[in-house]
Amino acid sequence: MADWTGSLRLEVEDKKGKTIPKNVYFQGAFKVMRPIYHDDSGQACYYLLNPGGGYLDGDRYQMEISLKERARLTLTTQSATKIYKTPNQPVYQETEITLKEGSYLEYIPDPLIAYQNARYKQKNIIHMDKSATLLYSDILTPGWSPNGDRFSYDMLQLMNEIYMENELVVYDHIKLNPGTQNMTAIGFMEGFTHLGSMIVVGERTSNELLDQIYSSIDTNTNEYKIGLSLLQVPGFTVRVLANSTQMIENIFTECHRIICRNWFNTIPSFLRKY
Repeated sequence: MADWTGSLRLEVEDKKGKTIPKNVYFQGAFKVMRPIYHDDSGQACYYLLNPGGGYLDGDRYQMEISLKERARLTLTTQSATKIYKTPNQPVYQETEITLKEGSYLEYIPDPLIAYQNARYKQKNIIHMDKSATLLYSDILTPGWSPNGDRFSYDMLQLMNEIYMENELVVYDHIKLNPGTQNMTAIGFMEGFTHLGSMIVVGERTSNELLDQIYSSIDTNTNEYKIGLSLLQVPGFTVRVLANSTQMIENIFTECHRIICRNWFNTIPSFLRKY
């Protein structure tokens, strides 16, 4: 099972307050740009590229991301991940992330767009020190279809496993299967088309922070539904149902801004490419 369409290994370390690459390797349909430093905080930003332009039948991708002690990294994509029809085998992507003591990772990819008859499985396995901080988000978007169906993809499955001290502390599993599920029903998409998830794990999580996030969001609206949940370790999740990518991105950007201001006294960089 080691026949990967694209693979990437990225290891970064802190050197005198600046995060620099220690080991970078990629092959196949995966590439990574040189690091960008948006400000003087020393935090590195890497953009992932898929030169092929989209994921096709049977494609398999693997990433290994490692942050050494006190390293600070933003990881994002250059454009949306597009999943096209997969008549024989679903696309599979596996990411293993290691966060050492005092490290901080923002993993904020562009939306995932699933087109007609697309099947996609994604698994993120994260091993983190209890003093590390993680901010991860994803947005699932239905792609255009010839007959105008809102849910023309076959299956989307996303799994997140977070371990601390080798103990599973967070397990998040989303599986959308329009072929066998009523996507508009209660407990599924409830009349919305787009789904956003954010997972934040950090020692500095507090009720005051969640109050700030909650008060910054207009809940008296029919344009989206939102839920915030505390985790069993210091951290929380945000789930948003909406009808546009931009609506979810705006909510996540505000959450991100509040977290950075409270925890690091910084302003997050604008990562979107439009």
